[in-house]
Amino acid sequence: MKRLIITAVSLTILPPLAGATEVLTLQQCRDSAAANNKELMIARQKTIMAGYDKNIAMANYFPDVSVSAAYLYNSRNPKLISREMSDMLTSLGDNKIAELLGKLTSTDISGAINAIGTEIDNFFELDMENVFIGTVSLRQPIFMGGKIVNANKIASLAEELSETQYDTIYKDMVLEVDNAYWQTVMIANKQRLAERYNTLLEQMLHDTEILLNEGLATQADLLAVKVKANEAELTLSKATNGLALSKMLLCKLCGMNPYKDIELADEKAESVPVPLPCPISSDNEIFKSRPEIRSLELAGQIYDRKIAIERADMMPKIMLTANYLVTNPNIYHGFENRFAGTFNAGVAINIPIIHGCETRQKVRKAQAEATIARLRMDDAKEMISLQVAQLRKQEEEAAEKLKMAGGNLESAEENLRTATIGYNEGVIPANTVLAAQTAWVKARSEWIEAGIELQITNGKLSSAISGK
Repeated sequence: MKRLIITAVSLTILPPLAGATEVLTLQQCRDSAAANNKELMIARQKTIMAGYDKNIAMANYFPDVSVSAAYLYNSRNPKLISREMSDMLTSLGDNKIAELLGKLTSTDISGAINAIGTEIDNFFELDMENVFIGTVSLRQPIFMGGKIVNANKIASLAEELSETQYDTIYKDMVLEVDNAYWQTVMIANKQRLAERYNTLLEQMLHDTEILLNEGLATQADLLAVKVKANEAELTLSKATNGLALSKMLLCKLCGMNPYKDIELADEKAESVPVPLPCPISSDNEIFKSRPEIRSLELAGQIYDRKIAIERADMMPKIMLTANYLVTNPNIYHGFENRFAGTFNAGVAINIPIIHGCETRQKVRKAQAEATIARLRMDDAKEMISLQVAQLRKQEEEAAEKLKMAGGNLESAEENLRTATIGYNEGVIPANTVLAAQTAWVKARSEWIEAGIELQITNGKLSSAISGK
């Protein structure tokens, strides 16, 4: 029943249609993962965004030129005189002066005087029913307390910081792919080991049946071999399923179809390749190569620049301004309904005095943030030194373990060869041969695991030293 269940699981993870098998090296897996990793794509976009921020900060060095226009409709026109004065002007011909002038000249001049008064009254009414305004403005910073300079430096540092963060994500991605690659190689080797063990037990089962017929083996020997053969077949099914799942995970990390039929360049090797020992490097060399340390250094420099920006708020600010204003109606030739304009230029200065010591507190806060960044960098250096020391010990232990596992495997192979010969000659019982086979499988499995452990540890140490 267990074999049926495992077989069913195997069918569910197989691709619907098998295609040509593609052989992948470790570097090809890394390149494919780098081309398809979403986190790397996001980090690259952040780097591009940081470049845009740098250009935005650079724009503050240049003048700000803008054009504005407006139209205004007024339901009533403004008057420069009161209503009483307006009434007096419009009825100027009806008063006593007009009567006296009329008697002297014997002529009615009230109408003419009223007309003159009305004209004078209209002169004091401004025709502003339709107003048009246009302006061209220029603002050029001359001195902003160092804020623009430091903002540009921060933008440059932020761009470099985004690049180091990209390198950190890439390094982590490579470690993850390497681990999945070598884990798959280990499972593939264990699957081949399970196949060899299964074949070995099938041959032993056949030999035991012959020996039983010749009276050199017992029924108990035959049953013991059958039990081991069934266990070996079950182990082989598990290894096959595990290999398929491991390859699916590796394909996912590489951005491939999980059901893609792949074969790793190292999975059919008789032995796991032994990597070269990592070179000895000083702490300073390691710190220079690690993107994490560079990121913290850049963060500290950014906070130092932030202190300067906060201090800039306590400095005078000088700006050049220039404007050209055009209006209709205009006031440059009396008050007439046609377009006319004027140009003005000046220098504006702002000197902060006090605002509850707000700026001083901001400076102190920025100084505290810079101190935190430096403390984090010191802590990271200590952790990296400890990490490298631990990985070196682990590499030495893995190399020693591989050496010991190789010796144990040689002994187990010789023991199995001797036990098999003795069993075929009928002088050694089946249990002894089965025990020798189990010891051989265990020794070879430990040898495979030791080789993979050395590969993975060497990769981690290389990444910790070189930062790549």
